[in-house]
Amino acid sequence: MKKGTELELEIESLAFGAEGVARHEGVVIFVRGGLPGQRIRARILRKRKGLHSGQILEILRPSPDQIEPHCSHFGECGGCAIQNYDYQAQLAQKRQQVFDTLSRLGKFTDINIPPVMPSPDVFFYRNKMEFTFSRLRWFSKREFENPGLSLRKDFALGMNVKGFYNKTLQIENCVLQSEFTNNVCRIASQFCLDSKLRPYTTIDHTGFWRFLVVREGKNTGESLVNLVTAEGGEAGRREVDRLGEKLREELPQLTTVVHSINKTKAQVAIGDAYRIVHGPGYIYDCLGKFNYRISANSFFQTNTRGAEKLYEQVEKYADLTGNETVCDFYCGAGSIGIYLSKKAKKVVGVEIIPQAIEDAKSNAELNNVKNCEFYCGDLKDTLLQQKQLFSDAAPDVVILDPPRVGLHHKVVAEVIALKPKRIVYVSCNPATFARDARIFCENGYVLSRTQPVDMFPHTAHIELVNRFDLVDQN
Repeated sequence: MKKGTELELEIESLAFGAEGVARHEGVVIFVRGGLPGQRIRARILRKRKGLHSGQILEILRPSPDQIEPHCSHFGECGGCAIQNYDYQAQLAQKRQQVFDTLSRLGKFTDINIPPVMPSPDVFFYRNKMEFTFSRLRWFSKREFENPGLSLRKDFALGMNVKGFYNKTLQIENCVLQSEFTNNVCRIASQFCLDSKLRPYTTIDHTGFWRFLVVREGKNTGESLVNLVTAEGGEAGRREVDRLGEKLREELPQLTTVVHSINKTKAQVAIGDAYRIVHGPGYIYDCLGKFNYRISANSFFQTNTRGAEKLYEQVEKYADLTGNETVCDFYCGAGSIGIYLSKKAKKVVGVEIIPQAIEDAKSNAELNNVKNCEFYCGDLKDTLLQQKQLFSDAAPDVVILDPPRVGLHHKVVAEVIALKPKRIVYVSCNPATFARDARIFCENGYVLSRTQPVDMFPHTAHIELVNRFDLVDQN
């Protein structure tokens, strides 16, 4: 098969990443947008390291689980990948992906994967959204085919287009977020479009508006808008203040507005400095019986009600009796450690981000939790070098919730050296989890339980809660 070859293909399954998997004469072909059960006419786009990728030219037979997507932006926005696929079918495919990944990469031959725990909310579940300001607007198919629309091609506020890092689709109505967040986006878009200050661009690193971040307390009704800009002097401050006033006028339920200034060239939605435009500068939300303070850059699970289910599973796997020392590594703002504190003797949390540790300490104080300690440090340099973390005794239970890249090999070795009785590993990437799990199982542990949890319906992502038990506890 050469580039440009056209074929008829049957989509058999979804690969991790939500690409359809087809086979032709024994060759695996990944097809973006393909759904299991479809028969398609496709064109081969490229071959890389023995893997072929294809593009759908025509759907000859739809999938029996194919549905109409709720969102008008579906297919162009880089957010949802499988919103046109029945939710129960999504869960079944994600379960199979977990099984295939653990079997192929982790070499687990007898692992039991239970059904995926569904998200309590399938739509409008996100409590945080980041929108990008851009001078490179991507016109949707509807806009492109309607020449009567008068649209500026040098302004957009929305999401990056699927497959492009520098082109932005104007978002009018996203069904993963609340109507309040959609209203914030529409108001901010019109205001900044009319502003004399232009969006920031990575082409020559000029411009002012960079990101709009909206956070909500799903269980409290509080809301935070974070306007991330480049340095703009007094003129920039005035424009942000005017936008803050406009948002408060149109949306009186808005709790707080923050202005973050990103002085770097890195295109990230955080600032080197910030100021509070309105309100306290933070909001509150709760998980279970605990309240959490959330600032502009705090880490907090994006799906609040899904996080409650996730934490219940962590608590179940931790199996605490009240006598255990628990170590919460990659603790973020302390949400898991504080959630477990009611059943633990002591909780020690470690996180590399200073602001997250400050949030964790504030959250412990907010909930009158006295048995949690939080330390700032890089885990690969911290665990064995700082014995004072475990002055009383080595941890009985270790909680791991690393980023998508998984655990640094030094962290794996150091956790093994601590010999906790149980390890509860929360993963957002089955591939890196499979790698780490194999190492634990080669060093005295058994992977006893795995529970997939869907925190992000209509996307390729799946979370895993896993329990390892020390085989020889003598």
